[in-house]
Amino acid sequence: MSGRKIFNTIISVIAAVVVLASAYMGLTKPYLARSAGGSGWSNNNSVTQIKRRGYIRIGVYGDLPPYGWVNSQGKRVGFDLRLARELAKELGVKPRFTQLNGNNRVDALNSNKVDMVLANFTKTPERAEVADFAHPYMKVSTGVVSPKSQPITSEKQLRGKQLILLKGSTGENYFANRPGIKLLRFDSETQQFNAMKNKRGAALADDNSYLYAWIKKNPQYVVGIRSIGPHQFIAPAVKKGNKSLLKWTNKQINRLTAEGFFKKDYQIELKPYFGKGIVPSDILLK
Repeated sequence: MSGRKIFNTIISVIAAVVVLASAYMGLTKPYLARSAGGSGWSNNNSVTQIKRRGYIRIGVYGDLPPYGWVNSQGKRVGFDLRLARELAKELGVKPRFTQLNGNNRVDALNSNKVDMVLANFTKTPERAEVADFAHPYMKVSTGVVSPKSQPITSEKQLRGKQLILLKGSTGENYFANRPGIKLLRFDSETQQFNAMKNKRGAALADDNSYLYAWIKKNPQYVVGIRSIGPHQFIAPAVKKGNKSLLKWTNKQINRLTAEGFFKKDYQIELKPYFGKGIVPSDILLK
C-alpha cells in the first residue's frame, strides 16, 4: 500500500471515530444531565443497582413517635422503621436512613438523596404528580387537637382563630382552602407540637394517626375533631419513573399484608402509644 493510501485510510478511521463519539455524546448528554440531579429518573436506584451497591437509602422521620424517631439508645425505631428494615432484608441489603421532615420528602427523592421515602407519606393527587406511590399500608384523615379546657369540636369554631399546621402536610392542604382560619405553619413535628404547648394557637391539625399517640402522652389535650376532610392513604414513595423499585415495592406490600406483618407491626409499635378507643381498623387497611 502506498504512503498516500495509508494516509487516506488513517484519515477515514479518525473521521469515523469522531462521528461515533459525537453521536454517543449526543445520545447520552440528556441522560447524564438527568442523572446528575435533574428531575428525570436514573437507573442508579433500580432494584438491580441497589442490590449491587449493597444498601438502600430510605428517608424517614426522626421526631415522630410511634412512626419514626430516635430512642434513648440512639436507635431509629417506629412503625415505618420496622417496615424499612423488613424491605431492606428482603432485598438482601442494609438500610441507610436519612432524616426528613414533612416539607422535603419529594425533594429528597428528586435530588437522589434517597431511593424511597417511608415517612408517614400520605398520597395526594398533587404529590402523585411528582413522586410514584406504591400500594398503601395505612389509612388516615386530618384530625384537630385542642386543650381539654377549650375543646375545638367543629370547623366552625376555628374561624377567626389561629390553627397550627405542619408545612407540606395533608392538614395544610385541607385548611389552606378553608375561609376565615388563620394558619401558623412549622417545618417539623417537634416545632408544631411545641407551639401547641406554648399556646400559640387554639388548635393543631395533622394526621389523626399522629394525634392519637400525642394525646396519650399529653392527656390535657383532646382530639375534638377525629376526622375532617377526605380519607387518604399512606404509602411508600419512590422517584417518579422508577418502575423497577415501584413494582418490587408493590409486590412486597402485598406479601407483607397477606402475611399479617402490619398487624404485628401495629401491636408492637403503635398500640402501646395510642389512647383508649383506638383499634387497628382505625389505622390499618386490612
